Amino acid sequence: MNHLQPIDSRLRSIAIALSIAFCLIVIRLFYLQVISQPYYASRSEQNFLRVESIPSARGTIYDCNGNALATNRPITHLAWNGTGNRTLNDVQKKMLTTIEAITQTPLSSNAQHAILLAERHCKQAPIAQDISIEQLTTITELYPNHCNLTLNTHFQRHYPQGTLASHVIGYLNRQMETGQMGLEKICDELLKGQDGSRIKTINSTGRNITTTTQHPSRAGADIVTTIDSDLQHIAERIYPAEHTGCVLIIDPEDGAIRALASRPTFDPALFLKPISHAVWSELQYKQPFLNRATNPYPPGSIFKLITISAALENGLLHPDQLWDCKGFVEFAGRNYWCNRKWGHGTLTTPQAFAHSCNVLFFELGKLMDIDLLADYAKRFGLGQSTDFLFTNNSGIVPTRDWKMITKGERWWPGETLSVAIGQSFLLSTPLQIARMIGAIFTGYLAKPRILETEPLEQSPLELQPLTLEFLRRSMRLVVTRGTGRQLNDIPGMKVYAKTSTAQITDLAKRKLSDDYLEHAWFASYVQYKAAKPLVFLVLIEHAGSSQVSSKVAKELLLAYKQYADS
Repeated sequence: MNHLQPIDSRLRSIAIALSIAFCLIVIRLFYLQVISQPYYASRSEQNFLRVESIPSARGTIYDCNGNALATNRPITHLAWNGTGNRTLNDVQKKMLTTIEAITQTPLSSNAQHAILLAERHCKQAPIAQDISIEQLTTITELYPNHCNLTLNTHFQRHYPQGTLASHVIGYLNRQMETGQMGLEKICDELLKGQDGSRIKTINSTGRNITTTTQHPSRAGADIVTTIDSDLQHIAERIYPAEHTGCVLIIDPEDGAIRALASRPTFDPALFLKPISHAVWSELQYKQPFLNRATNPYPPGSIFKLITISAALENGLLHPDQLWDCKGFVEFAGRNYWCNRKWGHGTLTTPQAFAHSCNVLFFELGKLMDIDLLADYAKRFGLGQSTDFLFTNNSGIVPTRDWKMITKGERWWPGETLSVAIGQSFLLSTPLQIARMIGAIFTGYLAKPRILETEPLEQSPLELQPLTLEFLRRSMRLVVTRGTGRQLNDIPGMKVYAKTSTAQITDLAKRKLSDDYLEHAWFASYVQYKAAKPLVFLVLIEHAGSSQVSSKVAKELLLAYKQYADS
């Protein structure tokens, strides 16, 4: 019996080994089929389920009258849908030749190869992009419900009025389809909506079997601007193409911006397709993406409205005071020249304002402290944010502390004379100036609004009624007898205005280049018949004289008159 023991021992060892192996297999199977079942089930589903995004339609941007400024248009692409054949037959080849003729899009060798691969592997390959309605109709009539043809339609951003109000609308990033400027950027979350998703079931060769919508897409919200596209068209048509600058038309009562034209402009649709480096470099010329309505400039003589207000409010000036202008004022051993070097002669205060006589304001500058002028400038909204929806510059209103902090120098009395006529370190945006002009007539500063849903915000203009009445009377005199009298002959229209030629550098440099010429302003409050009063502002960079901006303003108001009468 002893010779049988080794055999029994080996059999037991084998039995134990088999038992252990069997247990391991059972445990592994339990792990795979029970514990890991959800994971592998999900992985297996991915072998035949594909989740695709359903893009949402971006919201439309409207003007105040319901005209679309930015919307969407359907884009249809034609694709080859493979059916599993190894090669294309003669009928398929003839169909592709016909489609080439209809779409006027010859298929390259790479495209033909892609179509052949798509046919073999039941995939899709592009045939023609963005086909027209006419082409689409012809193809569907010739090949209705053809198994080899698939139409893929999605929406693309569309700007139906071209470059109109481009600085208000902005543009989209083509890859990310997110706003990069203007309302497209500021209201991006509202406009873009929410993408949906669909599940496609495919077989082992890649052919689609079924499609099920998992989550429907949600279109973006529409927004309504305060822009009146008719007034915007007028502003952009009238502004001279050879100049840079801006035009603003604003309702002074509620701050609604009816037109904002900044030059040069750009085409928002350019960014919907790839652009070359050369095109991008060309676009940088004269900074077309700069919104000049919110860019700071020296205000020049328009600031005289503030200087005269501070003088009246503080008893430094009598409204009926007479002034003798000899062409200059002497102060601290230096001559400060009037805009008319041979002088204006004897003028009343309103006449001196109407003719923009610097002598009056130099004399007032002698009597004032710079911080007093700064206080009144801030009452008019300068040197601080307008709280406009777009990013905007607060500009500069200098004070003693400001100069010490930024320049490391004390304030010199002679600098106050320069500030009194709107020069020195002063910087203001066209939007701030337009808001200031409106406040002179309404008695309050209205927050500029670009969306109809923005709340109306008003802050009182802290000036005496007699001061405001004097400013209005003087602005009317600018048009009837002063520097803006070329606008006094528009029938039925009452214009209150202030012109300005804002020096930007030493006058000795004027002859070197047009880049050293002064900026020209024309800021006005306009009443025409029973129409709602509006503020019209024109800024022309490097024009050299306010006569240039006054001429543009007259053409603008004549066009507005024709529009209002229609």
